[in-house]
Amino acid sequence: MLPKTLLGLALTAATGLCASLQQVTNWGSNPTNIRMYTYVPDKLATKPAIIVALHGCGGTAPAWYSGTRLPSYADQYGFILIYPGTPNMSNCWGVNDPASLTHGAGGDSLGIVAMVNYTIAKYNADASRVYVMGTSSGGMMTNVMAATYPEVFEAGAAYSGVAHACFAGAASATPFSPNQTCARGLQHTPEEWGNFVRNSYPGYTGRRPRMQIYHGLADNLVYPMCAMEALKQWSNVLGVEFSRNVSGVPSQAYTQIVYGDGSKLVGYMGAGVGHVAPTNEQVMLKFFGLIN
Repeated sequence: MLPKTLLGLALTAATGLCASLQQVTNWGSNPTNIRMYTYVPDKLATKPAIIVALHGCGGTAPAWYSGTRLPSYADQYGFILIYPGTPNMSNCWGVNDPASLTHGAGGDSLGIVAMVNYTIAKYNADASRVYVMGTSSGGMMTNVMAATYPEVFEAGAAYSGVAHACFAGAASATPFSPNQTCARGLQHTPEEWGNFVRNSYPGYTGRRPRMQIYHGLADNLVYPMCAMEALKQWSNVLGVEFSRNVSGVPSQAYTQIVYGDGSKLVGYMGAGVGHVAPTNEQVMLKFFGLIN
């Protein structure tokens, strides 16, 4: 009879289930000393898609890896997950940093793009199917990534975040920051919000990422108005107008806010939902086009 250790190894070999979260070093440009982790499933699809998953304030990449069901979907559908992690500013992303808000200028955003490029090269991944999602500060950074590097991301999903450049000019972007104007629902016109996106990459005329915005109507930390402002921003950038509200989608507590035909921009506002809005993997992955 095999010892327990050898038996466990034999079972692992037999089932082929040995994928786990792995830290990566020396992936490329990293101006803010952030961390990179990846989850690469055992059964990797040919030309796999990539999802960048961004943790919230005070969080870590390993904790966010355990915080959603995305790894199980990766096992089933063969896509790669990148989990960036920041040790800076109370583990909150630099969504106030002018470098991160400017294409090619540095900051957290440049380091995250370097992670994507490294992963594409190493695993022969599909550069046309790269997505970004995140919660709270990670939701804020999701909007930053989609705005600042539109050529990298096909679509994004921001949970309980704020519009791109909402924190621009603030000294920091944490729940403890003295300036909470952004998180309390800073308002601009759609054109003004759209200009923040366009000015992050002057001269860019290519396609823009499709977006989903999720938020709780009972969020007392990042006010619900923040989601409406993000929807105004992306409506302007993507050139789609509000078309209808649908009650009870994706669940009874939520109202789906549809722009155009819903293929480019959709919002989800949850009654009684606080901070943060739960990740809806199935709805998000269908929007991304990764599952049917």
